[in-house]
Amino acid sequence: MAVGHAAHPPGPGRGAAGGPASLYAHVVNKADLDELLIGRLCAGLVLPEADPAAWRDQIRGVCAQMRDQCLKYPGISRAALAMAPTDLEIVRVGEGMLAILLAGGVAPQAAAWAIDALLLYVAAYCLEVSIARRRSTQDDAARVLDRAELLRRFTALPAGAFPHTTRHAAELTAGEGHDRFDFTLALMVDGLERR
Repeated sequence: MAVGHAAHPPGPGRGAAGGPASLYAHVVNKADLDELLIGRLCAGLVLPEADPAAWRDQIRGVCAQMRDQCLKYPGISRAALAMAPTDLEIVRVGEGMLAILLAGGVAPQAAAWAIDALLLYVAAYCLEVSIARRRSTQDDAARVLDRAELLRRFTALPAGAFPHTTRHAAELTAGEGHDRFDFTLALMVDGLERR
């Protein structure tokens, strides 16, 4: 990852032996720094040996690990968006996910695109959670509605104009913890199996 090292020899603010400024001697721009951060995060992921009989649970497990790691560092998931990875830890995770999907009988092209879609969903989910958490602890707290308040607002809508929303307000606001995340992952993985 020392792409920019030769272009930035040690000098004022750039320590050769480490220190806060030395990180920037190894990156060219913010995109490189973002990739380095995501690479560090990926280094903590444990990839299972691909098992054709357990591939669905395995791929969901890798995504859940990625989700949990991203949620430990609010906002880091933004760095994962629109990234063309070259960091070896990121590529390692992609390799592991590809092995799992191929073991499950998913066609190579579908597997490749599925990895992209799964990681994009994980990043988007984590970004939304981190934004909601930040708003709930700052001045934007009024913009974050709890489930009971959202349910109250949906059921208070005029039923003639919003018949489905008022009738199914409980379903629209349902879910605890990562229920919606798990549901969406299952939809994506089940869709791969049917292809």
